[in-house]
Amino acid sequence: MEPVQDAKSYKQEFMKKWTPYFKKRYGFFFIISIISLVMPFIKINGNHIFLLSFDKKQLQLLGVAFDMQEFYLMPFLLIMLFMFIFFLTTLGGRVWCGWSCPQTIFRVIYRDFIEGWLLGMHSRRNKQKKVDSSKVENKVKKSIAVLIWTLLAFVAASNFMWYFVPPEDFFAYITNPAEHKVLIGFVVMITLFLVYDVVWLAEDFCIYICPYARIQSVMYDNNTIMEIYDYKRGGAIYDPSGAKIADKPAEGDCVGCMACVNVCPTHIDIRKGLQLECINCLECADACAPVMASLGKENLIKWTSYEAMETGKTKIFRFRILAYIAILTLAFTALLLLGSKKEHMLLNINRSSELYAIKDAGVVENHYKFLFQNTDSVDHTYYFEVVGRDDIKISRPTEPFKLSSGSKVYKVVVLYTDKALANNDRKDTPIPIKIRAFAVDDKQKIVVERDSVFFYPSAEVLKEKANR
Repeated sequence: MEPVQDAKSYKQEFMKKWTPYFKKRYGFFFIISIISLVMPFIKINGNHIFLLSFDKKQLQLLGVAFDMQEFYLMPFLLIMLFMFIFFLTTLGGRVWCGWSCPQTIFRVIYRDFIEGWLLGMHSRRNKQKKVDSSKVENKVKKSIAVLIWTLLAFVAASNFMWYFVPPEDFFAYITNPAEHKVLIGFVVMITLFLVYDVVWLAEDFCIYICPYARIQSVMYDNNTIMEIYDYKRGGAIYDPSGAKIADKPAEGDCVGCMACVNVCPTHIDIRKGLQLECINCLECADACAPVMASLGKENLIKWTSYEAMETGKTKIFRFRILAYIAILTLAFTALLLLGSKKEHMLLNINRSSELYAIKDAGVVENHYKFLFQNTDSVDHTYYFEVVGRDDIKISRPTEPFKLSSGSKVYKVVVLYTDKALANNDRKDTPIPIKIRAFAVDDKQKIVVERDSVFFYPSAEVLKEKANR
């Protein structure tokens, strides 16, 4: 009887210190959900932390607003996103799927909390057992669960749209749905998709639709941390070809209780080895731990690497990991450098189709079309000047003009000269000029320079004009 007493003591001590992974995941899900819901409402200097506004044609990132002309930053953001996913997968397998993916979070909310905890339709520990849909009681509960999730799906769909339509505009738009049918249509379609996806498609989305599962295998190596069944201790359940030998091995610590299989949300047997369907949720590790503890033994399912299983140590800083870190660092540095050069106003200069106009007394005019845009968060008054050319002056506009935050305006600009800028008998002379535009009220901070050309007519054209 002594070994049993030792097993009891081991389990009691183990249960005192043990925190199941699912509790850690639920806490992590809660934090992610709160951040996702709150972040669209947070502003820095009047701008959002992240907003890709198609309405305003603007990207707002960490409180800085970037106009469409500054969308060259997007490739760096996308590079960082994909490289981070590759880095995370190489390091920790499909940890994103099990711990951060919205699909997983939504399924946990619907399956474990609404159907399981709230309505008592099934146990969290047995995800393989299907609810008897022939019973009226279960039909009613299912309807209630779908209704509750539909309301939450509408909130999730709205939350998603807040990253493209800021909340202050979103709530104003939905009060007048007749004039914002596209927005309402998007919210409704996303809501319906989430209801179908979470209630009926369920984990089949992860198994058959999500492309991440297909690409993860090429990013794995022997040092990738994942859920691993210790077949050396537990015993072989499957042969090398993948065929099942038995639920309980002939030799080994595995007792064949099937707890790890019953709790798996993607319906796999972790004892078979690495599988595309595994999302690193560690539910099977939670199921196995107390069973083994009752026998006075360590968990057969661990979050570790195959290298650690063989040598006892995982090599974290290997070539792939260092390469991803280097690329992420370069992309982030480029993003910071380019973002720090953001202009608080935009200026586009286009010339008119007519090269020049010759007025009385040999005055030569060039006509332009300037597009000014205030990309700052406050209103400013703007004007411009020709840099380093006292012989080329501004004829129009004569006064500075005001632009509200985010607005833009086209200005017809006329530059002229009454000096002889060139003396070419046959050809018109293009003279490079530099235009400096600035905010009159903040000339030190808000200033941009653009290159353009002033065309001066040939001597022959000037002579013909003078003889008329």
